[in-house]
This record gives sequence, C-alpha cells and structure tokens, in this order.
Amino acid sequence: MNKIALLGALALSAVSTFSVASQDNLRIGIEAAYPPFAFKTPDGKISGFDYDIGNALCAEMKVKCEWVEQEFDGLIPSLKVRKVDAVLSSMSITEDRLKSVDFSKKYYHTPGKLAMKAGSEIKDPLVDLKGKKVGVQRASTYDRFASDQFEKAGIEVVRYASQNEAFLDVASGRLDATLADIINIDEGFIKTPAGKGFALVGPDFNDPKYFGNGAGIAVRKGDSENAARISAAIDAIRANGTYQDVQAKYFEFDIYGK
Repeated sequence: MNKIALLGALALSAVSTFSVASQDNLRIGIEAAYPPFAFKTPDGKISGFDYDIGNALCAEMKVKCEWVEQEFDGLIPSLKVRKVDAVLSSMSITEDRLKSVDFSKKYYHTPGKLAMKAGSEIKDPLVDLKGKKVGVQRASTYDRFASDQFEKAGIEVVRYASQNEAFLDVASGRLDATLADIINIDEGFIKTPAGKGFALVGPDFNDPKYFGNGAGIAVRKGDSENAARISAAIDAIRANGTYQDVQAKYFEFDIYGK
C-alpha cells in the first residue's frame, strides 16, 4: 500500500472509531432545581424523576449518560452550540420550541396550576388576578403564557431563573401567586414546610398552544437519529416496567398521561 493510500485508510479508521465512540456517550442537559423532577441531594448529587428516567433511557440504549447541569434558560442554547446532545429537563413540546429544536415523543404530561394562600378563590384568572403579582420561571412555557395572557390582562408577571426562587417569594409574600407544573408546585412547595398555608387553586392550565402535548427530550434540529432512538427507548422502558418502577419512587399515580 502506498503512503497516500495508507494515510487515507488511517484517517478513515480514525473517523470511524470516533463515530462509534461518540455514540457510546450522550451528554444530557438538565436543570437540577425543579423537584421532584430534578434536584440536588444534601451531598450535592443530582436526583429526581427526570434524572432517573434519563439514566434508564441511557441503559436501554446502551450508552453512558454524561449529565451537564445549568439553568433552564441556557439549555436550548447549549444544545444548539453542541455543548450537549439532548435536554431532559421537563421541557414541554410546543410549537414555538419546535421551530428551533426537535423532540422525542413525550415521557410525561401534567397540567399547570396556580399556587396561592389557602382559601384563595380563582374562577377566572384573567379577572381575579388583575393587579396582582404572579411569578413564573424565565423561558418556561408558563413565562410565554403569562407574557401573552396575564400581562395583557393587567397582571404583573415576575420572572425568575428557577422555580424555587418563585416559591420563596410566594412564601415571603413578595408574590401573590406562582404558575408552574402542578406536580412541581405540590411536591416542591405545598408539601414542604415553606408551603404551609398555601394551596393549589383555580383551573388547570393545559392549552396546547402554550403548554404543548407533554414533556419531551429535546435534540438538535434535524437530529432524527437521536430523536428516534430516544423515543424507541421510552417505549421500551414503558413496556418492560422500568418506567413504572421509576415513577413509583416519586408519584402515586400515572404521570405519563393520556
């Protein structure tokens, strides 16, 4: 074999080896401040439903999960610049997000809800919340809904880097209410000491225009390979019972939805 041919063969071999190796790892972006879906344990480790589901999916796909932690509003930008290969962080599949990223199929679906002082009566949020302060997590579907609907109705929207910060301001009285996922509010606030005296109030928020059709795993636009294999893994862990085992650690009902 002449030198040129040999160099070409070595180069091809290196590319092939890199391609195989790159498929053995999946860098997943997550925000670890959204209990019970993702949170930090006292020893600083990430835990939660999203984290456990991600590890179960990686095991099913026979790849190694490499978790990359950051704030929620930086997850899609990190995906776009290839700092991560996927985002698994309770991210709703919405038409707006589908313009810039692709998604796997859903892995759970729950509605949004308001948290306020127990005894508060909210029949029509656009009327009953006028003049009040409502906290949302920045860049979330709740932020988009509140920007489009609440602000136009004369409701003051306050944005936070994490939902936990909004819970703190509700508890301290700096906010009248917060709008977030019903499970996150119930498990991450209402059932905690800080949430004493507060309750889930008003109607469910589930308009697909704003809240999509469930939470999915985001991948780069056009990355059909990862979207397909993650979706297949979701089907597999639901079929073999792994999904249900993870779910039972955090919830007493089927979070997958219809």
